[in-house]
Amino acid sequence: MGYRVAVVGATGNVGREMLNILAEREFPCDEIAAVASPRSTGMEIDFGETGKKLKVKNIEHFDFTGWDIALFAAGSGPTKIYAPKAASQGCVVIDNSSLYRMEPDVPLIVPEVNPDAIDGYTKRNIIANPNCSTAQMVVALKPLHDAAKIKRVVVSTYQSVSGAGKAGMDELFEQSRAIFVGDQVEPKKFTKQIAFNVIPHIDVFLDDGSTKEEWKMVVETKKILDPAVKVQATCVRVPVFVGHAESITLEFENEISAEQAQNILREAPGIMLVDKREDGGYVSPIECVGDSETYISRVRDDSTVENGLALWCVSDNLRKGAALNAVQIAELLGRRHLKKG
Repeated sequence: MGYRVAVVGATGNVGREMLNILAEREFPCDEIAAVASPRSTGMEIDFGETGKKLKVKNIEHFDFTGWDIALFAAGSGPTKIYAPKAASQGCVVIDNSSLYRMEPDVPLIVPEVNPDAIDGYTKRNIIANPNCSTAQMVVALKPLHDAAKIKRVVVSTYQSVSGAGKAGMDELFEQSRAIFVGDQVEPKKFTKQIAFNVIPHIDVFLDDGSTKEEWKMVVETKKILDPAVKVQATCVRVPVFVGHAESITLEFENEISAEQAQNILREAPGIMLVDKREDGGYVSPIECVGDSETYISRVRDDSTVENGLALWCVSDNLRKGAALNAVQIAELLGRRHLKKG
């Protein structure tokens, strides 16, 4: 026996990727529903490469009774309305928005990092998926933290425009084309020109001068990994379509060398170490697109602090940062709590 699974926000970038990954990983579905806003009702979308077409159902009329799992990729607005409704009807919600991440009674899960925390889902019937930049970072940090205890993290991100949705991807494409033909470039989705530029601003500014994206990385890392870890983040939007990169500097409580870290990362779940100290011996964002792993390169000692390391971390943000992590949570939920057959 399999599960009845609904993907809410199925017509967006992340929703489509959720469907692709459910099919790719052969998640045990007896029934799959694609659910979206009224304007998408009736359109047909692919269920991965299975050849099966799904007719999109209207979220406003969808009854979650009898459905086991709902993967939400609909944004905070619709999620605020429909996630509690689904949860109250007995369907476990796995939500990709930021709405529930810091709620104390909602587990925030990266399966390779804190799988045991999923047991708390019964309080609300809701599980939160972390921010894309946080997800890939904590996968890299967890095995190193277990080995030598991380005290401090300083991270600078290089985040692709797909993190801002289809509108972000369209803007990069349109601006790049406009520049080549000599047309005027006018920012719409982003605060400044994104084509051939970088923008040190993701989400809104907070009173302390940080942005909300940076705040998310701080508080989510503490909730998922360890509340004692200090985190400083600078989040930057770059003219890349898919794939987030991060430059991470770590300070440890205990001694750890670059070689020890490489050996640990080589064996860690969800990580692919590609770290040859030669031209091209590292992974860039374009090379990770479509892959499930978090890639680590450029592991080296940081001589500016005692017990310090620096590394480069790259991942497909639509997969590990969003859709894949949600499906992995569903798989974990099935193994631990929703066993069938």
